[in-house]
Amino acid sequence: MKDILKYYPEISEEQKQQFESLYELYTDWNAKINVISRKDIENLYLHHVLHSLVIAQIIRFKPRTKILDVGTGGGFPGIPLAIFFPDSEFTLIDSIGKKIKVGQEVANAIGLKNTIMKHQRVQEEKSKFDFVVSRAVMPLDDLVKLVRKNIIKEQKNALPNGLICLKGGELQHEILPYRNIASSYEIADYFSEEYFKTKKVVYVPIQGK
Repeated sequence: MKDILKYYPEISEEQKQQFESLYELYTDWNAKINVISRKDIENLYLHHVLHSLVIAQIIRFKPRTKILDVGTGGGFPGIPLAIFFPDSEFTLIDSIGKKIKVGQEVANAIGLKNTIMKHQRVQEEKSKFDFVVSRAVMPLDDLVKLVRKNIIKEQKNALPNGLICLKGGELQHEILPYRNIASSYEIADYFSEEYFKTKKVVYVPIQGK
């Protein structure tokens, strides 16, 4: 929790309690259904929760913003973002049902009211959203093509609607098709921990229809 409070001391008492509950819940569920590497569960807050919350450094979603989390696994980045932005609406999808079950159970346990969990592939999602978020689920170009249909045309946030991805390593090749419109942010510019040195946030604006 100290990792969260270090960068986001302004969170409410309710949010603090929700974040604090995540460790025990994920540890318990991970023993039954492996959604996080067993050796990595002790780094839950740094590697998963705080990593998800870097998106709040890039954009502060306005109330009633609709966000789709593609390939959420057990709920990342969607669940930490849903805690942080209680007035926004999050839909978390994954093609693996047991992972969605973990995310649903965690969301229920902490009383999240702004999340919907769906066991499905992104190709099957027909709803419209202001933003799509994702954590290294597939190459950028493939993801942009799949989610273009899901972006709302009307804009309400400071950034134009589009895709926000958490990525690691060398991205020049992936970003190449979008080099004129995409923005890449070094997470190390926001968070000082060694873990984030090679990690980035990539934002691609997408013109909705």
